Amino acid sequence: MVFWLALNGLLLIGAYLLGSIPPGYWAGRLLKGIDIREHGSGSTGATNVLRTVGKVPALVVLLIDILKGAGAIAAVQSFYLVASDQASVPFIDSATWLPWIVTLSGMAALLGHSKSVFLHFTGGKSVATSLGVLLAVNWVVGLGALAVFAVMLALSRIVSLSSIAGAIAVSGLMLATHQPLPYILFGFLGGLYVILRHRANIQRLLTGCEPRLGETASEAHSPPS
Repeated sequence: MVFWLALNGLLLIGAYLLGSIPPGYWAGRLLKGIDIREHGSGSTGATNVLRTVGKVPALVVLLIDILKGAGAIAAVQSFYLVASDQASVPFIDSATWLPWIVTLSGMAALLGHSKSVFLHFTGGKSVATSLGVLLAVNWVVGLGALAVFAVMLALSRIVSLSSIAGAIAVSGLMLATHQPLPYILFGFLGGLYVILRHRANIQRLLTGCEPRLGETASEAHSPPS
């Protein structure tokens, strides 16, 4: 049993390290020779890459960040699929263990993205990585959250507001699709974490200074002509 717990601990560490991979930082370094954390919003996420590096790098970063979250969950699911078939570990009840380890691994991936060990515990806001986690956990919930994000973005053209709306919607979607308790907890805790990562954005939203898609922070602060 101790060995089994140690293996699960390694899965969580792996999920954190996978989440810590910083494609946004690398894009800034390789393509512009800059530390993206010193530009724009200071985030390593795709939105800041879009504003400071370009559209194509932002799309690549977005896809990699999504894959980080999905990959963390896929690794856990694959491990349990193999382990549950092993007669040498008959005490394993995948139906009980798996949802909890998936939830913890999802949170570890989110933490890794925003507090990357490779960037001195800085990073992004975990939106794309959380989408990857959701798509791997339950694609209906993932696509539902993405739809809420897309609708809000079409209406407001503000990425942060759209991300917050999607994060709020996740808990409702988890309940509506009758997900297990661990996944419902992930919807609440993961959504809350993403919202907390947007504290500065929320302050700018309240003062009307949050940049819209395609604007820089300076343009958002400029008075109308």
